[in-house]
Amino acid sequence: MLLFQTPTTPVEDPESQEKTFSIIKLIVDGGPGSIIIISVLLVLLAVALYIYFERIFAIKSASKIDKNFMNQIRDNVSTGKLEAAKILCAQTDSPVARLTEKGIARIGKPLEDINKAIENAGTLEVYKLEKNVSILATVAGAAPMIGFLGTVIGMIIAFQEMATSGGQAQMGSLAEGIYTAMTTTVAGLIVGIIAYIGYNHLVVKTDKVVHQMEANAVDFLDLLNEPV
Repeated sequence: MLLFQTPTTPVEDPESQEKTFSIIKLIVDGGPGSIIIISVLLVLLAVALYIYFERIFAIKSASKIDKNFMNQIRDNVSTGKLEAAKILCAQTDSPVARLTEKGIARIGKPLEDINKAIENAGTLEVYKLEKNVSILATVAGAAPMIGFLGTVIGMIIAFQEMATSGGQAQMGSLAEGIYTAMTTTVAGLIVGIIAYIGYNHLVVKTDKVVHQMEANAVDFLDLLNEPV
């Protein structure tokens, strides 16, 4: 007697199936309020990242300078080759070179005038280094506030649902408001933290370049004070 056994497909218990977490689904389930606020936060995040990377590369480029630059300037100025020193400064694309060029152009005038010219040029260079960094600071402060705005909107939606249902609202009907409140808060804090860290990192990097500029300016003024 032959026994035919029909293959059976194992049926998985729905409760045992692994649940996947979808960020997009979480945002969409929050309703229009969540979508709008998180879209704004994503735009702010894109702006913050663009400014950070654009500034970090600009600051890195500004901090590069040949170690022999000041030695060559010293040799040219000491031997009276001011034109050669100016050409060297013009060929070197850095804040230090531009400050030094301003000082060389004022050689022959009182030392106070030379120092003032270097200071004015330094102010312009610092302004260039800090370009758009204030926007990053604004994003760091505004993003959490926008996230908290979403929290308030979400809670209003939830309480409105409770009010219109006479206090008998089911948790499922409150999901949209709760989603809006939670997702926007988290998104706002994440964007704010990223922008805040990026801003402080740029400030540190900028300060290093400023100190480098000040040190080379002092070296140049000391060169002019050396006895002939």
